[in-house]
Amino acid sequence: MKTALVTGGSRGIGKGIALELGKSFNVVVGYSSSKDSGEEVVEEIIKSGGTASTVEINVTNIESIEKAFTAIEREYGGVDVLVNNAGITKDNILPRLKEDDWNDVIDTNLSGSFRTSQRAIKHMMKSKWGRIVYISSIVGMMGNQGQANYAASKAGLIGLSKSIAKEMGSRNITSNVIAPGYIDTDMTAFLTDEQKDNIIEQLSIKRIGKPEDIANIVSFLCSDESEYITGQVISVDGGITS
Repeated sequence: MKTALVTGGSRGIGKGIALELGKSFNVVVGYSSSKDSGEEVVEEIIKSGGTASTVEINVTNIESIEKAFTAIEREYGGVDVLVNNAGITKDNILPRLKEDDWNDVIDTNLSGSFRTSQRAIKHMMKSKWGRIVYISSIVGMMGNQGQANYAASKAGLIGLSKSIAKEMGSRNITSNVIAPGYIDTDMTAFLTDEQKDNIIEQLSIKRIGKPEDIANIVSFLCSDESEYITGQVISVDGGITS
């Protein structure tokens, strides 16, 4: 059985992805904080008959990435599927946006995905099979007030993915992006009921999205059935960008 690593896999969209991939892959739940170690997710996958484990991985630190991948290779042989989901926000309007907050968001969301992809690609090239999926955002396509750093990081993932798709397609490695809209997670928990109602008004499908809505598309993009799809950006947003 092939092995999938989901960064930021202990909660929210990442948790949903890990649970769904647990039906078809050995799943490694990547976490960066002991508060969200991912053990709950692993237990759920194992209870459902799957195989899973956790690994601590800080995508801003090369040594942490190397240690995590080495551990995965020791246990499973290598990472066949990489889902780059780890991300942070540090919002503010441009005149008040601190350079440290710009750098932290870019380093985690964009540079972190570059680092993990570069490390994962070694095994994928050897085995001549691989799937990389980047969790971007509609904000990376549309922009958003107070989120210049986040929007730039998520837009950057699109360019990164499309370049990898061109470089690695001949080796049977695909690279795609999913751009979620408003999904019911910790990152959108701050929205008031009024704000949620305003968002729903803009949607063709009149509800906020669920992590499962993203997980189902990730699962398809990681399967053999999607082998002719690469370099694409798929918006999963209830129609807000239609």
